[in-house]
Amino acid sequence: MRRVLILLTLLTGLAACASGNDLDEAPVALGNFALGHNVAVAVDPKSSALSRKVENEVLTDAMKAAVDARFGRYDGDDLHHISVVIDQYELAPPGVPVVASPRSGMVIRVTVWRDAIGAKLNEEPHQIIVIESTSGKTLFGSGLTQSKEQQVESLARSAAKQIELWFVKQMEAEGWFKGEDDATGEDATDVPAAEDA
Repeated sequence: MRRVLILLTLLTGLAACASGNDLDEAPVALGNFALGHNVAVAVDPKSSALSRKVENEVLTDAMKAAVDARFGRYDGDDLHHISVVIDQYELAPPGVPVVASPRSGMVIRVTVWRDAIGAKLNEEPHQIIVIESTSGKTLFGSGLTQSKEQQVESLARSAAKQIELWFVKQMEAEGWFKGEDDATGEDATDVPAAEDA
């Protein structure tokens, strides 16, 4: 059922498709954020029979590199650890007729820990679905113009961008990355360590 879900999502375009190709621009404001640990996991990720197959290590290496490239630019002093689980992927295959124009995509779950309090900021992992952005190289299906490694790297960049956009929303709605533990402005030094909680 989940394999059908991602395939239908990709075919109908009901997913985020920001390209993530804005790393040459100034990073968006994320308060006092700094990147701590960067973890990516892929344990038997799902893909349909139509998809190119790729090794788990290729998926995780690309995701870690994309997260490092995007969030390593921040120089705040409030460390946050990012964990990404890659649940599903679809890589458009080569040799598919132009009329199909298949799109590559990925489904991930993201969890963020704040180091100062030794706890997750989101209790439930946040799911993100991305599809490759349309460009001259992907208009007729990226399987025709890109290797599977290039497809994965492109998806990972888009996923990292979507994580950043989610962070911006959470900063505005929940006060993330403000260097405080709650709305009262209590300093992080007043919070017991995780092993004491």
